[in-house]
Amino acid sequence: MLTIFLDHQRKAFWRSRNKAGSIAAQIVLVFFMLYFLAIAIGVGFGMTKFLPKFFPGQDVIVSFNGLILYYFAFDFIMRLQLQELPTLSIIPYLHLRISKSKIIQFLNIKALFSAFNLWPFFIFFPFFFIKIAPAYGVFTLLMYIVSVLSLAVFNNYLVLYIKRKSIANIWFTVVGLAIFAGFAALEYYKVISVMAASNFVFSKLALYPYIGFVFTLLAFVIFKINSTYLRNNLYAEELSSGQEKKVSTDYAFLNRFGRVGELAALELKLILRHKRPRSALFMSFLFLCYGFIFYKEPVIAKNAFGQMMFAAIFMTGISIIIYGQFMFAWQSAHFDGILSNKINFKDFIKAKFLLFTISCTIITLLASFYGFISPKLLLLHLAAYLYNIGFGTVIVLYLATLNYKRLDITKAASFNYQGTGATQWLLMFPYVLTPILLYVPFGIMNKPYLGLIVVSLFGLIMLLMRGFWVNYIVKRFEKQRYKIAEGFRE
Repeated sequence: MLTIFLDHQRKAFWRSRNKAGSIAAQIVLVFFMLYFLAIAIGVGFGMTKFLPKFFPGQDVIVSFNGLILYYFAFDFIMRLQLQELPTLSIIPYLHLRISKSKIIQFLNIKALFSAFNLWPFFIFFPFFFIKIAPAYGVFTLLMYIVSVLSLAVFNNYLVLYIKRKSIANIWFTVVGLAIFAGFAALEYYKVISVMAASNFVFSKLALYPYIGFVFTLLAFVIFKINSTYLRNNLYAEELSSGQEKKVSTDYAFLNRFGRVGELAALELKLILRHKRPRSALFMSFLFLCYGFIFYKEPVIAKNAFGQMMFAAIFMTGISIIIYGQFMFAWQSAHFDGILSNKINFKDFIKAKFLLFTISCTIITLLASFYGFISPKLLLLHLAAYLYNIGFGTVIVLYLATLNYKRLDITKAASFNYQGTGATQWLLMFPYVLTPILLYVPFGIMNKPYLGLIVVSLFGLIMLLMRGFWVNYIVKRFEKQRYKIAEGFRE
C-alpha cells in the first residue's frame, strides 16, 4: 500500500501545472541541503578542535555533552519554521477499502524523510567514534547514538503534532511558544543553563548508559500521540457547514478608502472566518519575540545593524511574508467569481497593498517595545518598516502572480498545509537578502547609520512609486489571471 501511495504522489507531481516551478524549487533546495550537509560534516569532524577553542580549560567531552540539548532546542525552532508536513490528499481514499492505519502509517513514515533527521548523523557521530568510544566503551557509544536519534525522532513528531494542533486551535501554539520563550528568557538572563542541564544528563548517561532508553520512550510516546491525533481527525471535513459561525462585520475605518476599502474589508472577513488565514494572522504577533534571539547587548553596542537586519525585516514584515506567500490562493475557491464579477483589478490589487500596509504598521508599532532595550532598535525598525511597505509588498504580490496552486481553506484543519514548508520560503530569499546587501557596504565602511538611511530611502522611493508598481502588477495579473484560475481549478 505504501508503494501505491508513493506512485500516486509521483503521478500527481508530474501531472501538476506547477511542476516546472516545483522542480526548480527542489533543485535550489537540494543545493542548500548539500551546502549545509558539507557544513555539518566539517563541524562533526572538526568538533574535537573547535570545542577547546570555544571552551578553553574545559574537558572536550563535558563541552560536547553541554551542546547536545542546545542543538536540539535550535533544531526544534528551525523545524517549526521549515519542516513540511507530510501531506496526502485523503478524500479519494476515504470511501475505498483502505484502513486508516495504512494512511497514517504512510504519513508517519514519510515524515521521517526530512533533512533535519540527517544532520545528527554527520554532526554527532564522528565525535562519538573519536572520543566517546575510546573513553567509555562500545555500549555507551551505542546508547549515545540511540539517545541522539531518539531526540531527533522526538523533535520530528512533536513539531508535526504542534503544527497540526495549531491549525485546529491557535492557542495551542500560543501557549507552547510562550513556554518556550519563557525558558529562552530564563536562559538569556542566566537564571537557568541549558548547557549545564545537558551536561548533567549526558554525563549521567555515560555512567549509566541505560538512561538513554528514556529518550527512546519519549520519542515513542510522542509518536503514539501524533498517530492517535491523526486517527481521530482523518475525515474529509472536521466541521459541518451547519456548525460554522457566520458573522457579519463592518470595518468602519476602511470606509474612507472607498471601493478599495470595501475589497480590503471583504478579505479581512475571509481571514477572520477561516482557520488557516486566521492562524497566519496570529502567528504574526507571536513572532514579535524573535528579536530576543538576535538583539544582544554586544551587537547593539557595536551598532552591528547588519547582524540584526534579518530579525527586524522578519518581525515587522512577518504578516506580509506569512499571508502574502499564498496571495490570490486564499481566494482560489471563488477566484472564477472574482474574474467574472465587475471588479476593477486595479482596486483589487490596491486592496492587497492596503491590507499589507495596515498589518505591517500595526506590527511595527507593537514591536516598538524593543526601544526599551535600546533606542537604536527603533531606527532599525523604522528602516525595516519602510522597506517592507515599499519593496516587500511589491515583490510578494509579483511572486503571487506566479502561484497557480489551489488552497482550500474549508478543508479539515489537520490536512490543510498545502504548499507550506521550505519550498515556499525559498521565494522569500530576495525579500530578505536585498536590505542586507544594501546595508553591507556601509557596514564594512563602519557607517552603520548611513546604511540604515540607504535602506530607508530605498523603501521610501519604492513607496512613492507605488502607483507605478500597482499598474505594473495589474498588467501582470491580467496577463496571468487565466493561468492562475486554471491552476486553482485543479
